[in-house]
Amino acid sequence: MAKKAAKKSADTKRVKVTLVKSTIGFDKKQAAVVLGMGLRRINHTVELADTPSIRGMIHKVRHLVEVQ
Repeated sequence: MAKKAAKKSADTKRVKVTLVKSTIGFDKKQAAVVLGMGLRRINHTVELADTPSIRGMIHKVRHLVEVQ
């Protein structure tokens, strides 16, 4: 059963998100969204699953991140 789950996650689309601007001076909720995506510092890039919830998070902080 674990093999099926691993294969399924490999087939999902991924999106790379890079933090390009600091969260200092912005709403604390936006900083929480950035941390929720796993971004720690400026120019840190994470690869996330392309799901509606992740897309919503990206939309909330679109002025702070770059998406590839």
